[in-house]
Amino acid sequence: MKDTELVRLQLHAQHSRKNVIQMIKAGKSGHMGGALSCIDIVTALYFNIMKIDPHNPKDPNRDRFVLSAGHKCMAQYAVLAQRGYFNKAILDTYGSLDTPLPGHPNMHELPGIEANTGALGHGLSISVGMALGLRLDKNDARVFVVTGDGELPEGSNWEAIAAAAQYKLSNLIAIIDNNELQISGKTKDIMNMDPIGKRFESFGWNVIDIDGNDMAEIIKALVDTPISEDKPTAIIAHTVKAKGLSFAEKKVAYHYWTPDQSELNQAFEEIEESIRILQRRLQNES
Repeated sequence: MKDTELVRLQLHAQHSRKNVIQMIKAGKSGHMGGALSCIDIVTALYFNIMKIDPHNPKDPNRDRFVLSAGHKCMAQYAVLAQRGYFNKAILDTYGSLDTPLPGHPNMHELPGIEANTGALGHGLSISVGMALGLRLDKNDARVFVVTGDGELPEGSNWEAIAAAAQYKLSNLIAIIDNNELQISGKTKDIMNMDPIGKRFESFGWNVIDIDGNDMAEIIKALVDTPISEDKPTAIIAHTVKAKGLSFAEKKVAYHYWTPDQSELNQAFEEIEESIRILQRRLQNES
């Protein structure tokens, strides 16, 4: 990938981070930590990897994206708005009555949402069904699903992981947002699932480990999938909770955030500065 293309993707990710903060400002609170840890991944998918059309979100040949960790929905809303699925003005309705941007994604309210998620551990099962259905329809579209490391202890995940391997669903790519924190503390202290990659491998999956906040590594991993034609792929994305906000990174207190005005101001300032830096880089490299 050319340097300019990489910088453009990083710029889209930062604008999407700003969109998240805009929603937090409008709704006064939200699940910010996980949204910011996975937003580079979601950006890469919508802007570089997936076969999609924002003007035809129901195209039967589209790739599918499922956000299993539905409480991170601000990441998907932010990227959908940035990609042109809906007007950014709608972001200011977050947290209001009858908004199309509820606290968990609703496929009946917003274009681009493929499944209602929120009950943790269900998204991977839904994605297995989608991938199997596409194969039966002889449709070469792929299914991408983002799960959180904190939801992996749910048993339904492992039924889905076993089924995906049994049916050799190479059109399924699971990306685990491994930020090592969940609402009540460190994942390893609550229910340690390490080594995550070895667990997936033992069920018959291909596994890739990446820095999930490094755009170049994300793109390379996604371009390289499927690794083989008879196995699903799991990408273990090591990420930073609340990535992009210096005062919040790696802190469990920012899993769900109710900011005061000074924190909100700092968040906007830090993200806007990173946007300016990337814009200058883009100008210099163009």
